[in-house]
Amino acid sequence: MELAELRERLTRLDGELLALIAERQRLSEEVARVKRATGHPTRDFQRERDVLLNARAAAEKLGLSPALADNLLRLLIRSSLATQEQAQLAAQGQGAGRRALVIGGCGNMGRWFVEFLDSQGFAVEVADPAGSAGSRMQRRDWQSDELSHDVIVVATPLGITASILEQLARHRPPGLVFDIGSLKTPLRAGLAALHQAGVRVSSLHPMFGPDTDLLSGRHIIHVDVGRPDAVTDAQNLFASTMVEQVVTTLDDHDRLIAYVLGLSHAINIAFFTALAESGEAAPRLARLSSTTFDAQLAVASLVAGDSPALYFEIQALNQYGGESLAALVESVTRLQALVANQDAAGFARLMRRGQTYLQDRAAARQT
Repeated sequence: MELAELRERLTRLDGELLALIAERQRLSEEVARVKRATGHPTRDFQRERDVLLNARAAAEKLGLSPALADNLLRLLIRSSLATQEQAQLAAQGQGAGRRALVIGGCGNMGRWFVEFLDSQGFAVEVADPAGSAGSRMQRRDWQSDELSHDVIVVATPLGITASILEQLARHRPPGLVFDIGSLKTPLRAGLAALHQAGVRVSSLHPMFGPDTDLLSGRHIIHVDVGRPDAVTDAQNLFASTMVEQVVTTLDDHDRLIAYVLGLSHAINIAFFTALAESGEAAPRLARLSSTTFDAQLAVASLVAGDSPALYFEIQALNQYGGESLAALVESVTRLQALVANQDAAGFARLMRRGQTYLQDRAAARQT
């Protein structure tokens, strides 16, 4: 068979494969409709497990890699779940007849909340002098008109969020108000001012980025600042999704974030700084690879490509940030000492302790 003919057959098979995927997506939408009508949850973990096991078994019979089949089906399941979640949001229509204002709605996470609220039927208005809201109603200055919205989201950079919260308190808006800041220490005064003004105020921290299309397995932290009714209202906005919602306090939030974000960012910044200052040119290191190095490099590359200003704020503005950085320094110093002293037993104890912690964490996650 000629090369051109083989390529033509491959192209035809690619088209057939895409057509089957499109048909699967259409069936997924029908499944979502039936689930909504019968009250079934969007996600069925037992069903997903059966699909993946069947795919691996079928792949083996066909002489294909079970891992390839597993990865392909996981991707399709994720796509189907995203379709079902979006359909569920639209069907619930919690925002029908209600209005929302997103201050900072042209930023990355601001746009995410604009789209999210829009999908629920809210009439969304954007206040942001930094960009265009497209076809949506936009005001350059959020204070230029009334603030009678049912929901007001403050999705501005952390450095100006506190000031906006304090200004909102003077307006006493009647609707639900919440910020989405990564840290809460710098926002205490603004949140307290809203609470004292009698505003239904909460504080959110979405633990995902603006490219997130499926909330399954993701977390949103709700910080209770003294208005449990506002926490409930904010949780209800996500009731139709598969996001995991956690409620905490101001102090606990920033203490935990010092490790969840501060420590993980610091490790990656230290990693790529050590590489950059190692004297080994990038082309030389690019020719070498290991599973661990490549995995760490992938995460470090994401960190290096993000906003230095935001990452500095997460390190510098958290009153508990020094605790996690000190823990990192102490851990590296201890590791250095174990290696320098040829202490294999101590090194093994360090590894085993980490293994136990990570196993306990995994078990807690499953629970």
